[in-house]
Amino acid sequence: MPEEKTPNGKNGKSAGLVERLKAGVKEDLESLKTDLPAKAKEQVEILKKPTKTLVYTSIFRHKHDDTPRNRALGVLSNVFLHLHPAKINRDAVRYSYTWGMGGITFYLFIVLTLTGVLLQAFRDVLYLEHDVPFGKLLRNMHRWAAHLMVIAVELHMFRVFLTGSYKKPREFNWNVGVILLVLTLLLSFTGYLLPDDQLGFWAVTVGTNMARATPLLGHEGPFGAQLGMTPYNDVRFGLLGGSIVDANALLRSYIWHCIGIPIIASIFMILHFWRVRKDGGISGPAPVVLDSEVKEAKK
Repeated sequence: MPEEKTPNGKNGKSAGLVERLKAGVKEDLESLKTDLPAKAKEQVEILKKPTKTLVYTSIFRHKHDDTPRNRALGVLSNVFLHLHPAKINRDAVRYSYTWGMGGITFYLFIVLTLTGVLLQAFRDVLYLEHDVPFGKLLRNMHRWAAHLMVIAVELHMFRVFLTGSYKKPREFNWNVGVILLVLTLLLSFTGYLLPDDQLGFWAVTVGTNMARATPLLGHEGPFGAQLGMTPYNDVRFGLLGGSIVDANALLRSYIWHCIGIPIIASIFMILHFWRVRKDGGISGPAPVVLDSEVKEAKK
């Protein structure tokens, strides 16, 4: 005789699980039918009033009511009148929390600006290295500061992500930081060709050949041919100023590296620092109360 399975046996447990899953799916469908019209109506109201969305309020600030307290806050929160906030969370400025990577990145950018002004093309670099006192040190400062700046930017964004500092109300400033990361990488890439040596020539050759496969913008990339991209009008041609790495590519790299990208990066850095201040300073963990600050309870 085959063994009969009881409701508490294996088959019974499986049947109970299936029933619970069916009941759960049914409840979800019912709640979806109830909540969907309300959510759709909410989205329509948001489209009618875009200035009330989190994205808009993250980018644009609004004036407070004209009261004595808000007038005082307007002065205290003005970045031009008070570079640092009137009050800060002491735990938010600990190096174990911030790693100091934002400030280090800015200082490296200053070092790169000062040392880069004195660096020119291949013959001048040779003269600087072999004839000018401390010239080789100057060039190496520029080179290593460039590598360290890329590392510092990535570590800074890694720290911001780990600590959740990209969340409300700092969403807009996170996007500004992403743009600054891209500009930092472009600064590093465009600086490769300026010494006009073999390393720079082949680095730019490989990099711009990769650009040919960029979606939409490269003639070898997805949808590039459909959009009319050719070797003579795609992103690679625009980067090089021609179809090969020659004097036109060197001139474009020089203009972008020494003038264009530094100006754009400086504008975004000013915006980045300003938004850190306007968003309430550096975000930090919950404040820690010291034992000496704990008041004894009154009996």
